Amino acid sequence: MGKLVFILGGARSGKSRFAAEYAGKSKPVLYIATYKRTGDKEMEERIRRHKKNRPEGWKVLEEPVELSRAIRQNLTHRGISIIIDCITLWVSNLLLKKKNLEEILEETDCLLKTIKNTDATFILVSNEVGMGVVPVTRMGRKFRDIAGIVNQTIARDADEVYFMLAGIPIKMRHKNRP
Repeated sequence: MGKLVFILGGARSGKSRFAAEYAGKSKPVLYIATYKRTGDKEMEERIRRHKKNRPEGWKVLEEPVELSRAIRQNLTHRGISIIIDCITLWVSNLLLKKKNLEEILEETDCLLKTIKNTDATFILVSNEVGMGVVPVTRMGRKFRDIAGIVNQTIARDADEVYFMLAGIPIKMRHKNRP
């Protein structure tokens, strides 16, 4: 049964750094980036910084939508750690593909089942979207609501949940396993 570690926090809170440190305890590591390249220069610079800070030897895969398929196709080693960064971008990508709440929750359940049916450690990174101002647009509110529900769904199944605050990981949950 796969281990699920869920890391939440605000923007620039240290989520990705902590995920890398957590995964760095094991080898090999597969890093799945959910950003869909659009030519946005600021996002490309963020990607460049992430790559620079990533340890050598990590396998990197860009998959904006089909996470379960990507995991099944790339699960090559027993005991591998897999970072998925980030769930909020994945939800955004699904919304842009015109998926509704029910379809996104089905995708989330499929992802969680895929994780459970492995012997890997999964480290999922997501933004906590419910602590800010109410978005002014209908689409912004829809995204916030769906991302919040997806975060709750993942947190419910996670073995460990961390909340990042100013670069400090705060452990919210740790399930003991038999």
